[in-house]
Amino acid sequence: MTNITRLFDFPYYQLEKYNLKEALVTKKNGTWNATSTQEYINQANAISRGLLRLGVQANDKVAIISMTNRTEWNICDIGILQTGAQDVPIYPTISEEDYEYVLNHSEAKYCFVSCEEVLTKVNAIKQNVPSLKEVFCFDEIASCKNWTEVLELGKDESNQNEVEQRKSDVKTDDLATLIYTSGTTGRPKGVMLSHKNIVSNALNSAARLPIDLGHSKSLSFLPVCHIYERMLLYMYQYSGTSIYFAESLETISDNLKEIKPDVMSAVPRLLEKVYDKIYAKGAELTGIKKKLFFWAVETGLEYEPYGQNGAWYEFKLKIARKLIFSKWQEALGGNLKAIASGSAALQPRLARVFNAAGIPVMEGYGLTETSPVVSVNDMRKNGFKIGTVGKLLADTEVKIANDGEILVKGPQVMQGYYKDPEKTAEVLKNGYFHTGDIGEIDTEGFLKITDRKKEMFKTSGGKYVAPQVLENQFKQSRFIEQIMVIGDGEKMPAALVQPNFEFISDWAKKHNITIGNTPQEQITNQKLIDRIEKEINHHNAKFGKWEQVKRFELTPDIWSIEAGHLTPTMKMKRKIIKEKYIELYNKIYDKN
Repeated sequence: MTNITRLFDFPYYQLEKYNLKEALVTKKNGTWNATSTQEYINQANAISRGLLRLGVQANDKVAIISMTNRTEWNICDIGILQTGAQDVPIYPTISEEDYEYVLNHSEAKYCFVSCEEVLTKVNAIKQNVPSLKEVFCFDEIASCKNWTEVLELGKDESNQNEVEQRKSDVKTDDLATLIYTSGTTGRPKGVMLSHKNIVSNALNSAARLPIDLGHSKSLSFLPVCHIYERMLLYMYQYSGTSIYFAESLETISDNLKEIKPDVMSAVPRLLEKVYDKIYAKGAELTGIKKKLFFWAVETGLEYEPYGQNGAWYEFKLKIARKLIFSKWQEALGGNLKAIASGSAALQPRLARVFNAAGIPVMEGYGLTETSPVVSVNDMRKNGFKIGTVGKLLADTEVKIANDGEILVKGPQVMQGYYKDPEKTAEVLKNGYFHTGDIGEIDTEGFLKITDRKKEMFKTSGGKYVAPQVLENQFKQSRFIEQIMVIGDGEKMPAALVQPNFEFISDWAKKHNITIGNTPQEQITNQKLIDRIEKEINHHNAKFGKWEQVKRFELTPDIWSIEAGHLTPTMKMKRKIIKEKYIELYNKIYDKN
């Protein structure tokens, strides 16, 4: 049996142990197209041979940018890695400027793109990336070479022995991939993950997967350019699980019903949406049906695992599951044994209500720098506790520093940031990775995240937002004196804005606009609000969709040291500003 020490060992292990007819399945023109384990390996080898003929050397970098998860991504991934090169998956919706930076910083030689939208962005900056020799597209586009040209180039098997030699030269501690994360400094950092980093994480995470090996289906839709979904794809391959790729975020509910998966991953934002949709349907019911629905939800919100609420509660839960929750299960395909939730904090109420409904949502914790999983909940062997991110994976050590910061040691900890020894030294000390998160481990060994040390936050969709980068950009506007970007755990970034009242008065005079005499009057003036919105939209264009400020509210005060908004060194006291304007915050996120 193949001993898995490198990422490209996974498909070969799967071939020997499970030999699936449906290893990777993508929907094209309304039909699910399956690729068997053997075809997967054959095509990956053809890609490797083609890349060798294109002159790809060990340690070259090849970028992959895809709007959707699809079979071609995995074939290219294995094909690239077998040559001893590294792949650089790039998040598709970042700005052209960031494309240019990442492609140059990684010195990418070739680039695989999914579709016209990505191709247009790459073409716009291609001339500024001297290392880039050629772009290949998965979709058929007249103006671009197709990825099948690389397969065709690799059709002749006469250089397969060279591929085998390259494979045997790759060691488990060698670099496998560069994953660029948005940094607070504005420039993405290239996280260097080795084969061992990701392999160890996939094997140790598989121990927490409560599915039937060799006979299960997974639905994949979270971006595979993130290490979370990517690691899970290797884990699914290891456990003989057929991987179905959702067509898009919009089609997930249809795809769930078609595929009836046993396992999938999710971010809290998706679970919030599912819950809101179910709740809205319940609210439309009438009479006894409506009463029953809300009784079941109330019962669900009190849920504790392992019968902790006693026999009477378990009896009520049984009835709620039979009458109401069974329909929720059906809506998600009816077969789910686990939904792995990660990427942002899950609200405990969602963990309660989904698990009560017999839909096991298991929250975990990790970072790109830890490949990613550090800990994860598991329903079996009392390994599940609501409000925590579960127990540590095997071979993982966590130490809580004096200031509460979570420090991680284990085979999953990255090699460092690419070409950035200074930033690497800041976070890697004495073998421990400093996460920037604050937390604690309880007496039963469950890890709990209590705070963020860094100012960077995640929306409920699991996307990182670096507020300072946005703020510095917006403050270039003469209309904006101070701005604080908010949205930690919320569905979108937003902002509290203190206008530049001096400049506004001049602007109003110049344009003969009456905006009132006091700041209180001025901030309610629609013409001013519209003008500031125009400024925000202008600067938003420099950022990825997920980090753009979608809403804002103007504050009537001048933010100052005296009033407590700012520190003596003029840094914003974020917590205090949020508290001062909690009503505006609630208005932005419709919490009133």
